[in-house]
Order: sequence, then structure tokens, then C-alpha cells
Amino acid sequence: MYGIYSTVSRQFVFGIEERTKSQAWDKLRDKIGDDALKWRFNARIIPNQKRSKHTMPTNTDTKVITGKVRAAYLHVFEPWAADDAQQKKYSVCLIISKTDKTTLKKIKAAVEAAKKAGINTLGGKIPASLKTPLRDGDEERPDQEEFAGAYFLNANSKTKPGLIDQHKDPILDSDDLYSGCYIRASINFYAYNTSGNKGIACGLNNIQKWEDGDYLGGRSKAEDDFDALETDDDDDDFLG
Repeated sequence: MYGIYSTVSRQFVFGIEERTKSQAWDKLRDKIGDDALKWRFNARIIPNQKRSKHTMPTNTDTKVITGKVRAAYLHVFEPWAADDAQQKKYSVCLIISKTDKTTLKKIKAAVEAAKKAGINTLGGKIPASLKTPLRDGDEERPDQEEFAGAYFLNANSKTKPGLIDQHKDPILDSDDLYSGCYIRASINFYAYNTSGNKGIACGLNNIQKWEDGDYLGGRSKAEDDFDALETDDDDDDFLG
């Protein structure tokens, strides 16, 4: 197995273990983007004794499968960007109830693991003012009802996430997965350092739909907008 070795700290970092050098390097690029080129990293075989004593957080430590959360600003069928200057990505905002202590605990633990795994990316130490992805909906979105009593975070990916329903069948229709429905998500956390802007970001892996919910963003169901109509055909049937 190949891992990412730092020639600065002289240890394997990020908890990456892949079958080939290229896969290990690709995994590093997924985690920290072009910052991978700025640091002295090598893809090396992980010796058995190194692997058994590997103390850095692993991919498992920085990965979370959420409980039931609500999807907002969902863009998972086509990549999207707010403006032309930004790179288009697949993304979703996860709204997490403050009563879901289990999911919140897992996220906070994964963020801490990502800090340790990304110590080199962060410049060798964890800044006191490090940006983290979990935010308080009551404080930051008080004018949006769906964020009341909840935390939220934004997850994104350059590659399309896997989308499945309750029965693990693929979801192909965007009408079946939308902003407002309830899902559970597979996400991972990693450190970034871009132009001195340091923090922990959330990557989007996969989504499983849990159940339907009210549409967000002003969209409504057709059956909620309209009453049934009486037509001429209805009268003809009655008279006939």
C-alpha cells in the first residue's frame, strides 16, 4: 500500500493508503487540491511496521455518515457555481437538527481529525482562528425558518456524488431528490490553505434519500397549487 510521506515532518500524513502511487497522489489532490504541489510530499510504500504504528488520522476518522438531515441548495445532478469566476461543483447544504447529538458528535470528531491530518497543509500548526464548516443556523440564518434549531454545513465535490433511494436503487430524476427533502449523506473533512486562507472543508461523497419534505426555495407541488377542475368532458359523462 502507498501513502503520502512528508519529507518535512518525516512521517506519513493524511492517513492515505492506496494500491498505487498515482491513486495515493490523486487522493492527496482530492483532499488539498493544488496545495499538494506546494509541499514536500512523496507517494511511498508504507512499511508494515510503519502502518501498524501509524498514528495520524485515517480516512475513516475524517469520514462521516450522517443521520437524517435536510437538503438545501441542492446541486447534485449538474455542477453549479454562483458566478462565472468560480469553479462549478456538485454541492449541497446539510441542515442538521441540534437534537441530532450523534451526527453532530461525529462531525466534530471528524473535523478534529482533519485538523491533525492536515497539519502540514495548515503550515505546521493549527491556527487559533481556523475556519470550520459547521455553522449555527439560529445565529447566521435567523430569517430562514428551515435553519431554526439547527446547524448547517456546505459539502461539495468536483465529481458527481452517488445518489440512491431508500432501497439503494440509483436516483436519476431530479424531481426525486430536491432542496427540502430529507437525506443522509456520506461526507469527509480535510484541511485547506489557499492564499493564506486556512480552514477545514467538507467534501461530498454520496447521498441516500430518506424521505420527502416541503420544497425549499419557493418551489411548490402542482397538486398544492391547484384545485381540481370541472371540464366539459365531465358534464358530457354526467349527461351520458
